[in-house]
Amino acid sequence: MSENNKPRRDFIKLASMTLGGVGAASLVVPFISTMQPGKDALALASTEIDLSPIPEGQSLTVIWRGKPVFIKHRMTDEIQSAKEINLDDLIDIQDDSARVLQDKWLVVLGVCTHLGCVPLGQKTTDNKGDFGGWFCPCHGSHYDTSGRIRKGPAPKNLEVPPYVFLTDNRIKIG
Repeated sequence: MSENNKPRRDFIKLASMTLGGVGAASLVVPFISTMQPGKDALALASTEIDLSPIPEGQSLTVIWRGKPVFIKHRMTDEIQSAKEINLDDLIDIQDDSARVLQDKWLVVLGVCTHLGCVPLGQKTTDNKGDFGGWFCPCHGSHYDTSGRIRKGPAPKNLEVPPYVFLTDNRIKIG
C-alpha cells in the first residue's frame, strides 16, 4: 500500500463514522421525543375554575387529571367547627389552616384514602357522615368539613391538590 492512499483511507473512515453518528442521532431524537407528554396530557395538567357561581354552603366537582376534585364554599359554622377541633382527636393530624388558602374555600381530591372510592357529600341530599363533611359508604370512612378523616378505615385525610388563587373568585389547580 502506498503512502498516498493512507490520508484517503483516513478520510473515508472519518466520513463513515460521522455519517453513522448522524444517522444514529436521527433515529434517537424522534424516539426520545415520543416519550414526552402529548398536548392533550399537558392540557389536563392544570385547570382554571371560576368560583363565583358557587353559593355559600354549596359544592362543585371538577375533574383534574382524571380524578374528581371537590370545591366547597364553606359556611361560617363549618369553618368554625373545622378550626375548633382538638388535633389530638384526629387520625391524620393536620390543622385546618394547613389545608386551605382562604378559609371559605376548601379544595380536596374527592378520592377516599382507604381504597380510592368517591365519597358522598357533594350534593345537599347526600349523607355527609357523622362530622358534616363527606362519607364513603363502601367502608364507612367519615370526613369532617376540612376533609380530615375522623372515623373509619381511611388512614389519611382527603388530599389537597396543588392550587393557587388567580383572583378572589378564580383558582388554578395544578
